[in-house]
Amino acid sequence: GGSVKTGKMPEGEKTRQCKQDTEQQRKDEQEGLIEFYGSYQELFQFFCSNTTIHGAIRLVCSKKNKMKTAFWSVLFFLTFGLMYWQFGILYREYFSYPVNLNLNLNSDRLTFPAVTLCTLNPYRYSAIRKKLDELDQITHQTLLDLYDYNMSLARSDWSKLSTRKRTSRSLLHHVQRHPLRRQKRDNLVSFPENSPSVDKNDWKIGFILCSENNKDCFHQVYSSGVDAVREWYSFHYINILAQMPDAKALDESDFENFIYACRFNEATCDKANYTHFHHPLYGNCYTFNDNSSSLWTSSLPGINNGLSLVVRTEQNDFIPLLSTVTGARVMVHDQNEPAFMDDGGFNVRPGIETSISMRKEMTVRLGGSYSDCTEDGSDVPVQNLYSSRYTEQVCIRSCFQLNMVKRCSCAYYFYPLPAGAEYCDYTKHVAWGYCYYKLLAEFKADVLGCFHKCRKPCKMTEYQLSAGYSRWPSAVSEDWVFYMLSQQNKYNITSKRNGVAKVNIFFEEWNYKTNGESPAFTVVTLLSQLGNQWSLWFGSSVLSVMELAELILDFIAITFILAFRWFRSWQRRSPPEPAPNSHDNTAFQDEASGLSAPHRFTVEAVVTTLPSYNSLEPCGPSRDGEVGHE
Repeated sequence: GGSVKTGKMPEGEKTRQCKQDTEQQRKDEQEGLIEFYGSYQELFQFFCSNTTIHGAIRLVCSKKNKMKTAFWSVLFFLTFGLMYWQFGILYREYFSYPVNLNLNLNSDRLTFPAVTLCTLNPYRYSAIRKKLDELDQITHQTLLDLYDYNMSLARSDWSKLSTRKRTSRSLLHHVQRHPLRRQKRDNLVSFPENSPSVDKNDWKIGFILCSENNKDCFHQVYSSGVDAVREWYSFHYINILAQMPDAKALDESDFENFIYACRFNEATCDKANYTHFHHPLYGNCYTFNDNSSSLWTSSLPGINNGLSLVVRTEQNDFIPLLSTVTGARVMVHDQNEPAFMDDGGFNVRPGIETSISMRKEMTVRLGGSYSDCTEDGSDVPVQNLYSSRYTEQVCIRSCFQLNMVKRCSCAYYFYPLPAGAEYCDYTKHVAWGYCYYKLLAEFKADVLGCFHKCRKPCKMTEYQLSAGYSRWPSAVSEDWVFYMLSQQNKYNITSKRNGVAKVNIFFEEWNYKTNGESPAFTVVTLLSQLGNQWSLWFGSSVLSVMELAELILDFIAITFILAFRWFRSWQRRSPPEPAPNSHDNTAFQDEASGLSAPHRFTVEAVVTTLPSYNSLEPCGPSRDGEVGHE
């Protein structure tokens, strides 16, 4: 017979073998197509040991020295904070959309700008001459009452106004509704007439404009009597013009009587080179080189290659109460822009040769996020009432006129007429003056918002002007100059010195300046600056940034996994509710399970032991025994 002995592995070797098998099994389970981490500590330890970011490895190498670990941890995260603070500054600068100013000098044949010249003397149109004469008589009587100043009219002429026709009584009625008065500087008490005992220097002068029901009044007061008289006279003068439906279309200009000589680039001008319009305050105006089909060009700079004008500055049959200066007013502007003589013009003195040199300057702005400029005004919430292209001044005046029509139910005479509206006239709109001056005060305070609505154009052309003056004609040449003018232009005025003026307008140089804008901070610049900051603080590259991004994504993934595991374990730890009338059979179940569990044996051959069989042996406690056969 034979016998088989059962052997038993030592307990320590068995435990060690089980641990190795368990670790190997865990590694086999974790290693796969996607390697992942089991804890935050494992994640950060792997990152700090393998990243290319400088300083991160020190967190792992110094983990046995807590002081060094704390120092490098503080230094590492402080460096991160400083770097991202610099990142914030760069991003803020990028999203502020800064620009670089590019200055270019160009040399080319220059297109000559448009030149507008006005007489500075409002003309007495024949259609309104009668009413203007009546207004002059009323004004003369008013000056006599206020200042004891008697002009050319006698006081007996005032009595003739009572025998005028109905239109005259109507004009007198409206003038008396808005009288010119003196008022005390401290308050607005009216000055009683015929009181010579009071010092007139202690009083201001002005006029009062009231609402239609006379419940509210606007006091338009001036410290200068000259300004007050001109403004008061201008107010009534505008009403007279507004009563003529085609007053702006009247053409009573006399070009030859105002322009004695006109030459451009050594060639004589003709009627095809100018257009005419009438300004209520500046009189007859002539715009040269306004025809876009045949514009003048300057081949050379200098006074002999520009525009030369000899103009008459004598006041004859004009309105002295409206215009108190003599000479002419000139303005240089682009062809597609209206001539706003109040803003860009300047006066030419009589008896003086004024030489105006120009420098062209173009400005091109970046639109979109870089500035609030507009390309053509189509995105501006203001209707363009002018027949020209968009400019900031065109928009501002259109904005005021539209508000005037909306608030006062009529349009201001100085600006274009909107569709469906009519010009203000106190025969139809009794309180338009009150409404106008109240609206003008709000406009200047930007209550209407016109200055915010109207944006600058992205492309604009300006002309920088500088002027020089000299006496013309000179004392030794004035005799023959005036004689030639009298023969050719029927020059027959007596005041030679104040009768004519000469104007020369030319380019100072061939070069013109272009001010352009370009983005100062592009995406490429931003990435370059971010890379510089990253290299400065950590000395790493783009791949290091990807490593940091990978760390953040792994951190988020581990957080979701641990949360999911915690939720599952919490569900498993929750005991089920016991069923009613049930008994506790836990001890019985444990005993039954112990009895029913099969006995496990380790069978060891006498001759040899198979190592492969040991892997089949469970790591838990087992029962050993011997089986003998005889």
